[in-house]
Amino acid sequence: MSLSDFDRELLQCCLDRAPRAWQNFVDRFLGLVIHVANHVAESRGINLDQASRDDLVAEVFLVLIADDFSVLRKFRRNCSLATYLTVISRRVIIRRLNTGRHDVAVASPPVVDDQSPKRMENAEQVHKLLSLLDEREAAIIRMYHLEGKSYEEISKVTGLSVNSIGPVLTRAREKMRGNGYES
Repeated sequence: MSLSDFDRELLQCCLDRAPRAWQNFVDRFLGLVIHVANHVAESRGINLDQASRDDLVAEVFLVLIADDFSVLRKFRRNCSLATYLTVISRRVIIRRLNTGRHDVAVASPPVVDDQSPKRMENAEQVHKLLSLLDEREAAIIRMYHLEGKSYEEISKVTGLSVNSIGPVLTRAREKMRGNGYES
């Protein structure tokens, strides 16, 4: 997925510090960052209260504006802005949760599922490897690894049964494995 004209203009307006640009940016991507915070916490068995979630989301946006939008200025514009922000958000949130600088209640210990492969966090690597796959496989890999969607969410989008998502991911990874991806 490439950068849309709308997002290209919104990004440029932010970088140019146009009036209301940052507010429009936050309005557009707040839901995405909240979703990433919820998903990362849930995948780690952490039950976020509203204040903790707000802190994580605020930290992501602070990282985006730090050093005159340096993270946004580094965006190469070779994928969608949502994809880039998902990767950045995941990294910021994971780093914060790993450093223990959060006040959250742990719902239960994280479930260790040895059959659940690691998610790739390097968007450039993912995009290169996606070109090796057919359209359906690439879409499923993109939704799982970049957008952080669950099998159930992917099933709803693709119309495939939940039980089909894992095998499609496995076959796609097999194709990519010889080209630099290790699960």
